[in-house]
Amino acid sequence: MTDQNLAIIVLAAGQGTRMKSAVPKLLHPLAGAPIVAHVLATARALEAVHIVAVVRHERDLVATVVERELPGTIIVDQDEIPGTGRAVEQALAALPADFDGDVLVLNGDVPLLNADTLAAFLEQHRADAAEASVLSAVYDDPTGYGRVVRDAAGLFDRIVEQKDASAEERAIAEINAGIYAFGAAALRDQLANLTTDNAQGEKYLTDVIGLLRAAGSEVEAVPVSEPWLVAGINDRAQLSETAARLNALIVRGWQLNGVTIEDPATTWIDLAVRIEPDVTVRPGTQLKGATLIATGAIVGPDTTLVDCEIGENAEVKRTDATLAVVGAGASVGPFSFLRPGTVLGADGKIGAFVETKNANIGEGSKVPHLSYIGDATIGEHSNVGAGSITANYDGVNKHRTEIGSHVRTGSHGVFVAPVRIGDGVYTGAGTVVRKDVPAGALAVNVAPQRNIEGWVQAHRAGTAAAEAADAAEASGPAAD
Repeated sequence: MTDQNLAIIVLAAGQGTRMKSAVPKLLHPLAGAPIVAHVLATARALEAVHIVAVVRHERDLVATVVERELPGTIIVDQDEIPGTGRAVEQALAALPADFDGDVLVLNGDVPLLNADTLAAFLEQHRADAAEASVLSAVYDDPTGYGRVVRDAAGLFDRIVEQKDASAEERAIAEINAGIYAFGAAALRDQLANLTTDNAQGEKYLTDVIGLLRAAGSEVEAVPVSEPWLVAGINDRAQLSETAARLNALIVRGWQLNGVTIEDPATTWIDLAVRIEPDVTVRPGTQLKGATLIATGAIVGPDTTLVDCEIGENAEVKRTDATLAVVGAGASVGPFSFLRPGTVLGADGKIGAFVETKNANIGEGSKVPHLSYIGDATIGEHSNVGAGSITANYDGVNKHRTEIGSHVRTGSHGVFVAPVRIGDGVYTGAGTVVRKDVPAGALAVNVAPQRNIEGWVQAHRAGTAAAEAADAAEASGPAAD
């Protein structure tokens, strides 16, 4: 149910210069979704009545992603006045004037902070009737973070920034995570008192905490259970660290759900992937996008699947596949390349060094090795010989090849599309099929073999081949 007393503000205006990227920091991918999408998913799970995102840098790009990931989010543009305090001030102004609940402030670059942790944080904030609560964490190395200073009784006293901290304060391990819960009325009152009278010329949200304390309001700091929950992403090294942490959580979740993952360290799984119990994932495998893998399937090793569907008891090894469907009991690989639009029927096979694209291969049909099948339909229980090619492109347009059921094509065949091969057809090795073949026919167009005797000695005199041929002829007919 919607929490009518909760509004969430997501701060998404920063430039993220340390990423050194043309892509806005919050739009860099993490487990198959932009960084900010993880924060928005957490906001959605908390079921707040209002969600506001504050944007500025690459405004249109970020706003488009926010609206796609969480429709109904209120988009607020931060003005020329810098600072998190100003961002929250503008976001609060976008809420209904009569909203008097709690305001939860999240950072768009803290993607691992989950809804359960925040729900517990809010519960304590409300139970203690605090005007403000600060989420904190204990770090082994707190360098660079604002410290949470507590009094002799262990209660929250103040936040001191690293540059302003004394030697004793710098030794404090508890840091300000930059996540806050406020009572809306108290927040409105104190935001009006913020100024830019500081070295950076910014309105700091942390100053609200000091103002509330000075006014005698109840403020508390609530530490998280694990410091990585509030780890932010500022550069690509931190992005990599966060990705590894999140992936380890995802992998473990699937293991606990009945999936065998032989080497978690080399297995990467996006959040949107779905895997049924009794699937085996072998080392070096990446499962990306909305991939779905059914019970009993074996995937890997060294396989990448993007937005694919893998049927029950199918096996896919050493394969790169995108937007492909592999039927139950089918076999793919090794070294197969399945491009978008590939559909392999139940018990079918796409074998070694085969590339497919926009191809529908029927139940029990096989393309075992060394072939290209593009813009094609193959019926049931057909076998395509090694080295076969569907020549689908005439230089201007793509055309389809249709191969029927129970067809046997010889090795090294070429099918010049558009062309149709009827049911039960056989084709000879090396046949170039340029016109339709009726059901039950044998298609051949190989010219009779011609042997030109003495050619090597005449045209390659003095070579090892010529010498070998001379020696063979000298030894008599038995050598032939």
